[in-house]
Amino acid sequence: MSTIHPDQAEALGLVGNRRHDGPDHDTIDGSMTIDPATRPPLVLGDRDFKSVTDTICGWIEDKTPSWWIPAFAVSNLLAITGTLMIVYLIITGVGVWGLNNPVSWGWAIVNFVWWVGIGHAGTLISAILCLFKQDWRTSINRFAEAMTIFAVVCAGMFPGIHVGRVWMAWMLFPIPNYNWIWPNFRSPLLWDVFAVGTYFTVSLLFWYMGMVPDIATLRDRATKRRNEKVRFGPMWAPHPLPDFVKKATTITLPANMIASYVYGVLAMGWRFSSRHWWNYEKAYLLLAGLATPLVLSVHSVVSFDFAVSILPGWHTTIFPPYFVAGAVFSGFAMVLTLLIPARMLYPGLKDFVTAKTIENMCKIITVTGSIVGFAYIMEFFIAWYGGNPYEQDAFVRRAFGPYWWAYFAMFFCNVVSPQVFWFKWCRTYIPFIFAITIVVNIGMWFERFVIVSTLSADFLPSSWAYYSPTLVDILTFVGSLGVFMTLFLLFLRFLPMLAISEVKNVLPQANPHHPMYDTDNATHHGEGH
Repeated sequence: MSTIHPDQAEALGLVGNRRHDGPDHDTIDGSMTIDPATRPPLVLGDRDFKSVTDTICGWIEDKTPSWWIPAFAVSNLLAITGTLMIVYLIITGVGVWGLNNPVSWGWAIVNFVWWVGIGHAGTLISAILCLFKQDWRTSINRFAEAMTIFAVVCAGMFPGIHVGRVWMAWMLFPIPNYNWIWPNFRSPLLWDVFAVGTYFTVSLLFWYMGMVPDIATLRDRATKRRNEKVRFGPMWAPHPLPDFVKKATTITLPANMIASYVYGVLAMGWRFSSRHWWNYEKAYLLLAGLATPLVLSVHSVVSFDFAVSILPGWHTTIFPPYFVAGAVFSGFAMVLTLLIPARMLYPGLKDFVTAKTIENMCKIITVTGSIVGFAYIMEFFIAWYGGNPYEQDAFVRRAFGPYWWAYFAMFFCNVVSPQVFWFKWCRTYIPFIFAITIVVNIGMWFERFVIVSTLSADFLPSSWAYYSPTLVDILTFVGSLGVFMTLFLLFLRFLPMLAISEVKNVLPQANPHHPMYDTDNATHHGEGH
């Protein structure tokens, strides 16, 4: 039996097939293979355990990248803008939104459903792909889990502000009060509180628990350098600065000592013992099992916001599976939207996030996009087959009424654009993939807008009205994007974006039959020397 791990043999074979005059269009970066019987390598660059640790920790320990501070400043500015819009809303009232008599829900509920959908990919990648032993997920699961947490944070602020009287939002929770007024447990809004709250709690535990070993690694590395101080400054200027200005704008901090304490608290006493690893693996598997039903339940409950009503176009049983497929669809697209720029900006990340990993994600986007397209068509079929004239009119107006532009934008972005991934060139050309993922994110937002716009034409034609957002609506949504990017940039800067231990588990050296563990060969070579 050969002692060479299949990943190692395949990597050597693919690298050997590369052309010397440029990249090989068949193997791309060495992770692609034409023969489906061969297993492509999951980590490139001929890395060992130490290299993996040094690279992933180096992204945190090295000097702040030049692009990070401007990006963080812009994200903060957008977040502050959204916060000011929410304050203005609370002071003035929901009249600052573009709501009218039939359209009592507007951009707030659209943004809520959109953000919850984006957060679905984290649970799918971390939980379901973990249970199915898909090793290619190891380079993207931490990204997706972080994205889930931050997306749910952005989603959670919209139900609180769209109820009107924000100071009464606490009544959504089943808290006893002096008036013995309890929430209406038959309200889908209350179901959202339980569903999204459960999803956030489990996802946060899953994300944090998976990072504990990596945080302990950062703790130990910071402890070794705790006496080394870090200097910030001096202030930059296009001309030489006087010495007193340089001294005044230079700060020296014991950053490594602070990091050792902070990471030490977050590591919760992790010591890399066998008992710790045994408990970790068991708990991780249990949380994966708990999180898997949430992939189906959370967005099904969110879809009940619409499906339990009696409004034509909403009262349909196809909404739960339709929403779940759309959530996975938009979630994977957002992961790629964030992952592709990070892959370009962080040195060495391309060795972990390979072209094969991105291609697998493109295939999932194609499948879920096809499911969403099937749901769009089935909605029209159900309206025709049911024979309900109000239902039929709702879908005709949805496609050819005043919001026709939103419907066709949704259909093109969500159904037509992902079909290009049937072609290998489209699945392997990174700039093109990035463009398609942005188109998908836009299309999934339009999907939620099209559903909400159905309110503009209810049972009474005399009350029909056209809905359009105000500047406050738009800036509040932009502010939620700023909050999301602020949290995500902080994650990239101070926490490991890849699971170090899981990446090491897919290296060829992790195989106990790897040549480095062959003691007989090592003894033989030692005697020869």
